[in-house]
Amino acid sequence: MFNRRIVLSLALATFASAAVAQTPERFIVVSSTTSTTDSGLFNHILPLFKAKSGIDVRVVSQGTGQALDTGRRGDADVVFVHAKPQEEKFIADGFGVERKPVMYNDFVLIGPKSDPAGIKGATDIVAALKTIQTKQAPFVSRGDKSGTHAAELSLWKTAGIEGEQLKGAWYREIGQGMGAALNTASALNGYVLSDRATWLNFKNRGELAIVVEGDKRLFNQYGVILVNPAKHTNVKAKDGQAFIDWLISPEGQKAIGDYKINGEVLFFPNAQQPGA
Repeated sequence: MFNRRIVLSLALATFASAAVAQTPERFIVVSSTTSTTDSGLFNHILPLFKAKSGIDVRVVSQGTGQALDTGRRGDADVVFVHAKPQEEKFIADGFGVERKPVMYNDFVLIGPKSDPAGIKGATDIVAALKTIQTKQAPFVSRGDKSGTHAAELSLWKTAGIEGEQLKGAWYREIGQGMGAALNTASALNGYVLSDRATWLNFKNRGELAIVVEGDKRLFNQYGVILVNPAKHTNVKAKDGQAFIDWLISPEGQKAIGDYKINGEVLFFPNAQQPGA
């Protein structure tokens, strides 16, 4: 009898283990800009989505250009980024199903409190960049084809500064994410364009502070796109769409708006805003 019980217990344990092993974990892969990770937003909203849906979200944190490339290769189910022209091209090229606006915040120009360019308190970002270039004050560029990098280059171009003018010891391209760019600017006491959310969550500020903010040209919109399953049959379209639907639902939008640091909202939900 004793041996039968042992054998029966072992058999039941083996059966249970096999049943667990045969139950696949439900997850999707989201390629997203570094700001959604570095700001702490995903740590806030993803557990809420998993509790609601049972779907785990595995985030590949990259610059927007790289995140879209990950989607193009079919290595993600959803892309969640912030460079609308690139997002629209992604869809026009057949790699995405539909773009949905999710939220916005803004970019801010960060610089040393000593402010060698003398631009602190300005509200004209283009004039500020012209002054930085004229004075050859240290400037750190992500240089990684991210949404922030694209916004930075667009602002330089508006200022009439591009190409060979963005060369020299004063202009440092690092080819890394927002956190690394802020760390480099802190070490160099240089200027850097950052999304506000990452800045608010950034701990290693040193002598850095916001020097320019409030220009409407610093607006920063985020969008989410399901990778086209017709291009890549491995895309988990149903679960990917469930994540998108939750993000733009009243529940998901509230979760985004509820995320704060020191009482300050980092992202403003606007999924229902036409043309966002």
